[in-house]
Amino acid sequence: MVRWGVLSTARIGREKVIPALQKAKNLEVAAIASRDEENAQKVAAELGIGKAYGSYEALLADPDIDVIYNPLPNHMHVPMTVEAVKAGKHVLCEKPIALDAKEARLLRDMPSDRFVMEAFMVRAHPQWQRALEIVESGELGKLQSIQAFFSYNNQDPDNIRNKPAFGGGALMDVGCYPIVAGRYFYNAEPERVVSLIDRDKNFGTDRLTSAMMDFGEGRQAQFTVSTQSAPYQRINLVGTAKRLEILIPFNAPAGAETILRLDSGTALGDGGLEVERIPACDQYTLQGELFSRVVRGEEKLPYGVDDAIQMMDIIDAMFRSERSGSWETIGSPD
Repeated sequence: MVRWGVLSTARIGREKVIPALQKAKNLEVAAIASRDEENAQKVAAELGIGKAYGSYEALLADPDIDVIYNPLPNHMHVPMTVEAVKAGKHVLCEKPIALDAKEARLLRDMPSDRFVMEAFMVRAHPQWQRALEIVESGELGKLQSIQAFFSYNNQDPDNIRNKPAFGGGALMDVGCYPIVAGRYFYNAEPERVVSLIDRDKNFGTDRLTSAMMDFGEGRQAQFTVSTQSAPYQRINLVGTAKRLEILIPFNAPAGAETILRLDSGTALGDGGLEVERIPACDQYTLQGELFSRVVRGEEKLPYGVDDAIQMMDIIDAMFRSERSGSWETIGSPD
């Protein structure tokens, strides 16, 4: 049994990830830490976690913990991941893994026998895996365009997602999901990107961001993300023969089936529409089980630090494009 410890009592951990991990077959959520020991004890009691610590350092020092889940605010991802690895732990870190690519590259200096993985739970969901099977089967023809949208409405000035210094804004918070979709379904990396960004005049964060990624060979991916729009999400994978639609691609409900729609009709949508239903599952549970198998040596790490650095290089290029108004290539001198 792989023993997990959770850094902080953050909402995503309390409400989504920890309950999902507690359903996993090969791990135990054994400890949780907060800078407020009373709060840590309260959450531990509510969730049935055996140990509660009043500091992150105390949790990292626990010799019984194998894996650290890091859902701290974005600006604390790299510092606390570094500390966890130095303490001999493996780390599943929430996305985005860093504030920029330069910071992300600090993770390359970590011991090679400790695993660090960015928590893109969507990669563990069967609907993404099935969609990739369809793409790779050639049923869509040549995949030419990936179109994605992901939005929600949060205008709370005290919310950390609306604070630039802590890595807030639409591109960092949810834009990374369409980016990973492009990389996942093309099984390739973009060569250049261009973006159009509208910023909140009070917060300074990007509240509406659209971007295009050029994967070469005529392959494109376009997306729009927003923190101040009606909640909505969708992915369309458009090939030369058919179109595949993922209806709830990012925060798929844990207790409900998900749906893929395969369309071979005309642009007016009057052709045949095939619906494939994916049984209910919890992508956070599947992600936890996957990482635990990696830690136990039962499976290879599907992606690691280099993948996370590449993600930040792409995001950095999109922010450079905002300033330049032009296409930007991926990667730049530190």
